[in-house]
Amino acid sequence: YMFDVGDGAAGQLARTGVPVSRVQAIFISHFHFDHTGGLAALLGLRYQLDAPGVVTIYGPPGIKQLVDGILAFMEPGAAIGTGVSGVTHTPPSEKVRTIEMVDGSKISMGDLTITAAENSHYSFAPGNVEAERYKSLSFRMDMPGKSVVYTGDTGPSTAVEKLARNADMLVSEMIDVDMALDTVRRSNPQIPETRFKIMQEHLSTHHLTPEMVGQMAARANVRHVVVTHVAPGSTDDADLTRYRAGIRRNFRGDITIANDLDHF
Repeated sequence: YMFDVGDGAAGQLARTGVPVSRVQAIFISHFHFDHTGGLAALLGLRYQLDAPGVVTIYGPPGIKQLVDGILAFMEPGAAIGTGVSGVTHTPPSEKVRTIEMVDGSKISMGDLTITAAENSHYSFAPGNVEAERYKSLSFRMDMPGKSVVYTGDTGPSTAVEKLARNADMLVSEMIDVDMALDTVRRSNPQIPETRFKIMQEHLSTHHLTPEMVGQMAARANVRHVVVTHVAPGSTDDADLTRYRAGIRRNFRGDITIANDLDHF
């Protein structure tokens, strides 16, 4: 099972040694590009390799629209197939299905139960059409003797704290706000100030600082925090030490700042 598929996910999956044909389900937390950008490549690779079975894609409201767009993108290439005339093809839509999840949804897969909770990555005004249309989810995986919670992108959230209660592992996003804003300025020096302020508000309120990660983990009483999706990300020892210290102000359990392809 895969949770979010940013750009390059298919290549990273290959590096783990897991064949794409073994991917049975993909869980999408929300529709920002860094969590969905690799979905077309992953589905296309499964299709080209004629992977057996149907892959199920779970996500918040709107997941079907997103996947339908990808399937429409795949169809011309699928129709051409191997470039040999007279060869029929199976429509890509027959190899994929979508299931919508909302706050409180539960999915059972043998001994594995996955529960969704709506988090605070968005803050549209109640009653606003966008508030109904766009949801961001966190997921909890309960297995015999083990529980893992994946925040996806979120700000401080009592719903995520409740979801993660007594979990063995909390896989949490984290942001270095100052570094992220500096990166925005360097990448686009001409960014309009109004747009920059919108991004500043989003990065500051819809993500978790190291201190917030520690607070969430402590309140949820989790055993181990694994930090991923560090935005914008730094491998500098001083920054990593600073991140750990920020989490440690509130949390006494194990802390790991994850690297790509880490195993737990």
